[in-house]
Amino acid sequence: MAKPVVQRDAKPGAPPMDRLAALLDHAERVLSRLELTLAPATPEPDWQAGVAFRWRKRGQHAMLQPVRTLAPIQLADLHGIDEQKRRIERNTRQFVAGKPANNVLLTGARGTGKSSLVKACLNKYAARGLRLIEVDKADLIDLPNLMDVLESRPERFIVFSDDLSFDEGEAGYKALKSVLDGSISANADNVLIYATSNRRHLLPEYMHENLSYQHTESGEVHPGEVVEEKISLSERFGLWASFYPFDQDHYLRIIDHWLQAFGIKPEQAQAAHAEALVWALERGSRSGRVAMQFARDFAGRKLR
Repeated sequence: MAKPVVQRDAKPGAPPMDRLAALLDHAERVLSRLELTLAPATPEPDWQAGVAFRWRKRGQHAMLQPVRTLAPIQLADLHGIDEQKRRIERNTRQFVAGKPANNVLLTGARGTGKSSLVKACLNKYAARGLRLIEVDKADLIDLPNLMDVLESRPERFIVFSDDLSFDEGEAGYKALKSVLDGSISANADNVLIYATSNRRHLLPEYMHENLSYQHTESGEVHPGEVVEEKISLSERFGLWASFYPFDQDHYLRIIDHWLQAFGIKPEQAQAAHAEALVWALERGSRSGRVAMQFARDFAGRKLR
């Protein structure tokens, strides 16, 4: 229950301007409380406007905004992650078919195809009723409201949060934890959570926590529970997929794929390998993202 608003009136005999300032301050606090109490319900979006939506906030107003143009990435475009692709695609296929499926956490090296894999699954299964809702980390606190909007729909929804990580005490952490597997209400069977992160446990981990089972006079009575809390969120995802940096051979195969997709002939792509390796060295990473960036640059320079 909201705390009562306490009016801080100006002292008796205060100048008129002080009394006016106190009155305006009181009115502003009352209006702020009313705005929270009377926040409008989320409007029903035009579900025919697209297969992907973004949850957008403007003050207390929230809406589902259609994504007009989707990234055209396909599963066949993703190389070097065959096992991860097989598991995530299988889980998504089960979900679309109305069979049991798990919430998914994709973790690991940057630029290795985590978010691209989710988008590729959407492109493959959108015709069968799959829809994607992208939610920023800052808006995860609204997940219960979003679930209310989605649970009565006939479509199958993936709620997607990209590049997810939390600092301790963030409100979205507990909201996500509750929606995954902790609320008194049953989870909607037409909604799954897919999230990507560079951190396996989504929270920062510190060296001193490795010593958490050592008791000290000023330490916690149950220090091991600190570690348990750290991993409790990631454990609520039923399916984990880990992604690793590519070796040189995988990186060059991805280079060849994208160069040919941009219209570069195979012999030209082979000749570009040395330049592609220097490109990766300068960026300190051999990843699918770096390969795509090189292919765009090379094709833009070579095509007539």
